[in-house]
Amino acid sequence: MIVLGINAYHADASACVVRDGQLIAAVAEERFNRHKHSAGFPSLAIRWCLDSCGILPEEVDHVAISRDPSAHLHQQVLNQALNVFPRTITVKDRLASVGKKRSVEKALCKALSVQRSALRATFHNVEHHRAHLASAFFLSPFDDAAILSVDGFGDFVSTMTGRGSENSIDVMDWIEYPHSLGLFYTATTQYLGFPQYGDEGKVMGLASYGTPTYLDAFRDIVRLRPHGRFELNLDYFTHHSHGVQMLWDTETPELVPVWSSKFADTFGPARKPGDLIEERHQNVAASLQAMLEEALEHVCRHLHAKVPVDRLCLAGGVGLNCRFNGLIRQTTPFKDVFIQPAAGDDGTAIGAAYYVYHQVLRQPRVFEMRHAFTGPAYSDNEISAVVVERGLTAEMHPSAEDLVRCTAQLIAEGLVIGWVQGPMEFGPRALGHRSILVDPRRPDMREVLNQRIKQRETFRPFASSILDERVGDYFDQDYPSPFMLMAYNVRPERRSEVPAITHRDGTGRIQTVDRETGGIYWQLLKAFDDLTGTPLLLNTSFNENEPIVCSPSDAIDCFLKTRMDVLVMGNYILRKPASVPMGPEV
Repeated sequence: MIVLGINAYHADASACVVRDGQLIAAVAEERFNRHKHSAGFPSLAIRWCLDSCGILPEEVDHVAISRDPSAHLHQQVLNQALNVFPRTITVKDRLASVGKKRSVEKALCKALSVQRSALRATFHNVEHHRAHLASAFFLSPFDDAAILSVDGFGDFVSTMTGRGSENSIDVMDWIEYPHSLGLFYTATTQYLGFPQYGDEGKVMGLASYGTPTYLDAFRDIVRLRPHGRFELNLDYFTHHSHGVQMLWDTETPELVPVWSSKFADTFGPARKPGDLIEERHQNVAASLQAMLEEALEHVCRHLHAKVPVDRLCLAGGVGLNCRFNGLIRQTTPFKDVFIQPAAGDDGTAIGAAYYVYHQVLRQPRVFEMRHAFTGPAYSDNEISAVVVERGLTAEMHPSAEDLVRCTAQLIAEGLVIGWVQGPMEFGPRALGHRSILVDPRRPDMREVLNQRIKQRETFRPFASSILDERVGDYFDQDYPSPFMLMAYNVRPERRSEVPAITHRDGTGRIQTVDRETGGIYWQLLKAFDDLTGTPLLLNTSFNENEPIVCSPSDAIDCFLKTRMDVLVMGNYILRKPASVPMGPEV
């Protein structure tokens, strides 16, 4: 049985293929069309998923779409009756949006160049947050768990809780639009001068530089209610009265401001993009993060009271908040946590597919997501052909042992390494298959990366990858974090050893790498440990203000336009041509 999962006409459009319960392909559209958070129909992703698996369109049994236009219809009718979208979304706009959601069949046929009569598939619309819940639970190792989905909103819901048991999910409660922790975080992010879609992660990093002096004011913005619920003080927001444009065509999505003048009345003038970051801004960010953690702990404690098990599955865009994720086992009753690597909207393609496979079709569970390597891979022959086509030269290292030993030595010498190996990761994190790697022991490496490649704000931290058996030696927790979605405290005695990955507040976002799923990346970490005595590397995404690279050609483009020193792809090591600058200087 073949199920095609699709997230379409929403940010982070994506597709996946599930065959007989196994996830065999999953990728976001942005990796192909090179537009960050691409939000149209994922034609390229769908074609790659089917082609790479050798599946013809007519062989697909079910198509699952992670949107349901008819879900929570009463709330949509109420909002229209109250005329809450008069300025930004006309009736014509809304009808066009619904039409797009309902036209997936037509768009799919166009993408695959087939007639509708050629498709035998049954089409299913899966409510947004049910897709999130399914992506969290059905891919987890747990047969019984509490489930939580939290994001901006989708299908007029921002938060949903449930219980997963074997191959079914029981939805227990939800919080409807306009009350949303995701929008709360987004609004404050915009007020702080970070207006781009996805900038919330920047503010999470900024929070470590401040103190939560405004927490009482934020407790008035997010009001915690009994039974694990919350409400927004809507005086601080505009989305309930002006609307939020939710659907985009093909390029990077944009979101209109959703904060009101009440923010400026309470916290002072809004920061403009590019302006100096003041202590006040740092303290607002710290208060925002503290309020989010307080609200999520409130939700989790009530969820545990209703589902008294130790296991939590988490999804939704807020599930990417690694600082809260690292606190779950310390501040809530849950002791085991699973967050799949594409916890945001790209992961709803997987969730929709598995919701249909298990919840609708009642098929037994046979799959556990232990790695995120579900995208395109390239052979040494393909890599060599691109290198020759681009007029470059490369050293061939047929032995993996020799390759990782050489690469580890280059990293220890202070060089910046681009690293492309095996299938591309699914989700927003580079997990050792499309990464930039440097020595975490060098305190200047953050500045080197920012000035030569990443061009990021100085307050944003860099993450690390560490051998899983050594986590407890460097961090205050040793619980696995294979998808780089948790931040732990770096042990005080280790902070001077790994300053490049230790954030201002003493934390570090980590990826734990085990021998079984880590492959050659685990071998590289082990080689670096053998060489230096340090079992971790600074690992950041292989990109420069663009989606993470996918193909060897993408990697070479980024390699040549930045001051990266060495590119390792497959068994090949490429160095910069003499005419291209390189070196550790900043």
